[in-house]
Amino acid sequence: MYYLAKAVLYILKYKVGDKISHKVTADALIVFVRNKLKASLIESYEEAKEEAFEISGQRADEILESFDQERVKRSIFQYSMTEEARKAKAETSLKRAKEFNFEMKKLLEKGR
Repeated sequence: MYYLAKAVLYILKYKVGDKISHKVTADALIVFVRNKLKASLIESYEEAKEEAFEISGQRADEILESFDQERVKRSIFQYSMTEEARKAKAETSLKRAKEFNFEMKKLLEKGR
């Protein structure tokens, strides 16, 4: 860590001398590197946040789409399907219902 810290300081045009170099390196990190590190971490956080928003939007669309797919499937299921096909469709419906219920319950709990 010490040598890596010194390398970072060197790249920033700061050279640590020989006297109490560990303490000087630690202090120099605070003075010269802290803000750069903070900016880098914020940038990484912003990228992760944007990615999370995108993924959550896609997931929300999938959950709502599954509700609509089940609505359409219900009429087909009820009126014109073999028993084997009904079982496969029912298993998919159950999976979607569990996911939908899980997400809706989280919304209800947040609303309290």
